[in-house]
Amino acid sequence: MQSYNVLMWILRYVEAHLRRSARTRPVLVLTGARQTGKTSTLRRLFPDYSFISLDLPTEAEQAEKEPEAFLQRHPTPAIIDEVQYAPALFRHLKVAVEGKRNRHGQYLLTGSQKFTLMKGVSESLAGRADVVELETLSLAEILAAAPGTRLETAIVRGGFPELHANPEIDAAAFYNSYLATYLERDVRSLANVGSLRDFERFLRACALRSANLLNKADLARDLGIAPSTANQWLSMLEASGQVVLLEPWFSNRTKSLVKSPKLYLADTGLLCALLNIRSERALADSPWAGAVWETFVFAQLRHRERRAGRAGSLFFWRDRTREVDFVVDAAGHLELFEAKWTELPAQSDTVNLSFVRDIVGKSRVSTSAIICRAPNSYPISNGFRAVPVAELT
Repeated sequence: MQSYNVLMWILRYVEAHLRRSARTRPVLVLTGARQTGKTSTLRRLFPDYSFISLDLPTEAEQAEKEPEAFLQRHPTPAIIDEVQYAPALFRHLKVAVEGKRNRHGQYLLTGSQKFTLMKGVSESLAGRADVVELETLSLAEILAAAPGTRLETAIVRGGFPELHANPEIDAAAFYNSYLATYLERDVRSLANVGSLRDFERFLRACALRSANLLNKADLARDLGIAPSTANQWLSMLEASGQVVLLEPWFSNRTKSLVKSPKLYLADTGLLCALLNIRSERALADSPWAGAVWETFVFAQLRHRERRAGRAGSLFFWRDRTREVDFVVDAAGHLELFEAKWTELPAQSDTVNLSFVRDIVGKSRVSTSAIICRAPNSYPISNGFRAVPVAELT
């Protein structure tokens, strides 16, 4: 979104959670990738709060070197944006909060570097802060704002709010600018990134591997970088919300499962930009259409599980020969999903679902479905269904 008072505001499902947190906790921490709407959302929901951005070097310097004076200059309630730029501030926020322990909603903090942010929270604000992650728009949020949006358009354009608040924005130009800004502001600040060009090549290599098992050694070898460098750079992408790793599900009955996670780009708009997929037609013709679709389905499942309050419930299943794309484990009851880039899934598409359902036991599996581009849900056979991605709400 262009600013906190734009005429077209896209409602976020997380808004009720944010209001509740501000009423019940002294500190709220909102994290997520750049341009997901963190600042805009907080400024809209809490217009009476003062606003301080540590993107401004002068503010960041005082917050880091003179935190007591900084907090005196900016009394509560306050929104402090990009707080990770002043790590020393967290200890003083703890002292400030302790002095008014029963006052809720004192500080609303945002940050685009999750690891740096969470280090400060865990060391100084544990038990005092509610941490919420804001991702790009879900399909449901996009359709609520623009009901006529085609599914393929949503995939290629992606979920960054500004692209849907202002449909006139050219998506290709937006992502070119986003990449340049991301590389300059987030990556250049890291001492272990010597070449932005090499890091951009690394990001594009990750895009080519979205929806695949992560093999750090192969990734490093293909790019001619050290495995330790690949590991550091991957952590950087995770910390800034650009990639998400999905862990495998296993039980004691399945001993031959892989232990490596799967790699996904967090947003299909950025993924398509990195793969030079610029239109719906290009997506339909692309050899990566299946991987892009699986990446999109994964994003919708993450949104669904977060709304349900089920952290750590989403996995995949894979042994040496078979894979089921997604397993939702809700207190031991399982949902099995395969993502297929098709409008008419066939019985042959359910083979892996059937195999895994038999292994874990049919009594444990509540849902077995193919997530596809069908306009409506319908039964396939043997208890399997074809389900449109829009029904993952």
